Amino acid sequence: MIRPKAIDVIVQSDYCLLVTFSNNEKRLFDVKPYLDFKPFSELKNPAVFNTVKPAGLSIEWVHGQDICPDELYYNSMPVG
Repeated sequence: MIRPKAIDVIVQSDYCLLVTFSNNEKRLFDVKPYLDFKPFSELKNPAVFNTVKPAGLSIEWVHGQDICPDELYYNSMPVG
């Protein structure tokens, strides 16, 4: 199966993201497990966390933090 790309991302409560993929699937990704590691610790600041956007196959934040496309898709939970 070809992994779909992230085409939209919406910040949810408690450091979670609702990601829409190119196959129209919506999945919830929890960023909390990453927040204690550099460079992700900066994302504890809501102003920085809220800068997330789709980028290439995945997502990224204003200072270049990103999530591996495979990790984003396979470690997220389907919703709806």
